[in-house]
Amino acid sequence: MLAEKKITVGITGGIAVFKAAQLVSSLKAGGFEVNVIMTRSAQEFVKPITFQVLSGNSVRTELFDPMRGVVQHIELATHPDLIVIAPATANVLGKVANGIADDLLTTVIMAASCPVLFCPAMNVNMYNNAVVQRNIATLRELGYEFVEPGTGRLACGVAGRGRLADLELIIEKIKSLVSPCRDMEGLTVMVTAGPTVEPIDPVRYITNRSTGKMGYAVAGAAAGRGAKTLLISGPTVLKPPDGVELINVETAAQMYEAVMKRYPDVDIVVKTAAVADYRPKDASSQKLKKHEGPLSLALVRNPDILAELGGKKNKQVLVGFAAETSDLEKNSLQKVTGKNLDFLVANDITQAGAGFGSDTNIVKFVYPDGAVKQMPLMDKTVLARRILDEALALRRKRE
Repeated sequence: MLAEKKITVGITGGIAVFKAAQLVSSLKAGGFEVNVIMTRSAQEFVKPITFQVLSGNSVRTELFDPMRGVVQHIELATHPDLIVIAPATANVLGKVANGIADDLLTTVIMAASCPVLFCPAMNVNMYNNAVVQRNIATLRELGYEFVEPGTGRLACGVAGRGRLADLELIIEKIKSLVSPCRDMEGLTVMVTAGPTVEPIDPVRYITNRSTGKMGYAVAGAAAGRGAKTLLISGPTVLKPPDGVELINVETAAQMYEAVMKRYPDVDIVVKTAAVADYRPKDASSQKLKKHEGPLSLALVRNPDILAELGGKKNKQVLVGFAAETSDLEKNSLQKVTGKNLDFLVANDITQAGAGFGSDTNIVKFVYPDGAVKQMPLMDKTVLARRILDEALALRRKRE
């Protein structure tokens, strides 16, 4: 199947160009047909002949090439199944985000009729610059795909976030975009996502920082793999993925009711929602007025949805999530055994690149036997795929 897939790799001028050589080699070895576009700055690091040998095709470098005609950018933009920009510098991100097409690569991106995947790589301060982050946010809103950079020692000698993501993650993302598998057809997957809100009065409520990004990524990945997918979501601003049945809830009690009603008929549950542990004992029907002195708010426990699912588990594969700030493995092992889970996805929300609102996550898979599997920093869409891979493998062992 991959032998029929065409990839155009755009290479811009950053020190991570040497990793792009390995990427092109790996894609070629994996069966893809690969064409390479290099910017002038990229050619200052590596000569085009390197990529010509690795890809097996001539390398394109100029927008106006009389030997290829004046519309080669249309061919390069419309024939591939995917365009990958690796490394993607701040310069190319800024150009595309602002509609500038002044060389072959940016012109191809503007004319693209296929998905475009950016793999940023740059100095940590440059990556964190507000303008760069704004451009990345703009591109995401426009539908461009990303594999977030990794964290470590950079070429400039500074440690931080900005190095090109691991090639394994980039290749996995590429495969998911060009050749989505349908290995979950016939299964029903239920995903919970987002926060819950617990009213204090008609104006105020208790909630948490969850945005729902992780759960929506899991639901989208499950639907893309052919599963009948139920997404039970607390309030978010996210657009639901294509192909899912969305069930909107607000409170923990509403989420409990929705989950328990559908639980007997599902095969896999991935419970990413950040459900409030407590709610106000007596929510006021009228807005509470401020007065002198402190205000006491009595709270009562909400039902532990995950624990009840574990107690009622039959055929289902049950995956929980845990956000911790300390003693990650100890607390996670207690949860995975105490709640009868098949595995727990645990993350330390104090780590850079992890936690609520981020497009990436750094997690550990924790199992009832005490085994722990560390995952690297990765885009939440890639992590969603890994979670489903693990859940599906466990499901097949029970068949």
